Amino acid sequence: MAKENYSEEFKVDAVALFLSTPSATYVSVARDLGVSRGTLRNWVLADRKRRAAAGELPGGGPAAEPGEAWQQASGKGPVGFDDVVEAENRQLRARIRELEAERDILRRAAKYFGGRDELVSRFQFVDDHRELFSIKRLCHVLQVSRSGYYRWRDAAAARAERRVADAALAEQIRRIHAAHDGVYGSPRITAELRDQGRKVNHKRIERVMRAFGIVGVHLRRRVRTTVPAPSHQKVPDLIRRNFTAPAPGMKYVGDITYLPVGDGKFLYLATVIDLCSRRLAGWSIADHMRTELVVDALEAAARTRGGRLDGAIFHSDHGAQYGSADFAAACARLGVTQSMGTVGTSADNAAAEAFNASLKRETLQGRKGWNGPRQARLAVFRWATRYNTTRRHSALGQMSPITYEQQSHKVAQAA
Repeated sequence: MAKENYSEEFKVDAVALFLSTPSATYVSVARDLGVSRGTLRNWVLADRKRRAAAGELPGGGPAAEPGEAWQQASGKGPVGFDDVVEAENRQLRARIRELEAERDILRRAAKYFGGRDELVSRFQFVDDHRELFSIKRLCHVLQVSRSGYYRWRDAAAARAERRVADAALAEQIRRIHAAHDGVYGSPRITAELRDQGRKVNHKRIERVMRAFGIVGVHLRRRVRTTVPAPSHQKVPDLIRRNFTAPAPGMKYVGDITYLPVGDGKFLYLATVIDLCSRRLAGWSIADHMRTELVVDALEAAARTRGGRLDGAIFHSDHGAQYGSADFAAACARLGVTQSMGTVGTSADNAAAEAFNASLKRETLQGRKGWNGPRQARLAVFRWATRYNTTRRHSALGQMSPITYEQQSHKVAQAA
């Protein structure tokens, strides 16, 4: 039990015990006596000062006490006040060396990571610098476990094998990406690989594409070209943003979009899209936006479906062409019921808007326009044909529109 006041006799005995035990430390002796390390140290230093002043230490005066004059166990020679100070200085110098080493490690790490501070990068840093510093110190400074580092090191062969496999997969992805004009992202490439018989996870495809810099075409901001106009008749909204249909040929949407062909000139594309299969059932291109543009597209859709569109709904925005009497007459002649969304609300015709965005995104691929009308027509023709026959659609389970219609027909026959 620790004492609050210690007698002179207790202090003398405590100092004698410490000095008579060559292997003793302040901590061990202080613990045995029930005093603090600092208290014991102060007593020892005070005793040495007193004895040095009295000439009792080696070099003058009476001989030192047995066990004090020489540390026989360590072989370090006479023990005095300077020896204690030197021992503490050695400890401080050792600590300074440790801190300098840690500072050096952190400086090297700052350059090494370069903003990529990931756990795997830390392990790699430890491995790359284990000849300069101990693994224990490196792991301590970088705050990773040594066991984790050794597991990472033991898995090096598996990582190398995975890198080789990823490189081979990336080559397959590049071929598919190039075959589809560089427009496919990870979902469609995943579906393409699965159709080829390869079992692969979409997350791995995303990771490999990101690692090898393979990117699909991204959506650009759309420029609105619809010109609202008062309709000659009131047309209800029969779709109400439900862009689905139970079977092909029942519900269609359409829109007009511009095709830039240089020198501030444009062609215009009118579309008719089946909401069940997302098939481009009819389309028309012209250098004007008159009503015959949208009539031609609707008639093309009728030819695709056998000559008429009996019972079908056609939904559009409030563009002047769709609100004209001529278009209403064409709808009546082909057996179509008209539907229109709210004025000025693009979301009411989102399916057609999305189609136009995909077409221009994947044909222009970042360019501002085509070099001329012929180039634009051929590009749209090629894309529209591939869109219907081979391009995978996310809303169709990554099937093309025509493939989806064929499967729907088979299911209907089986039922």
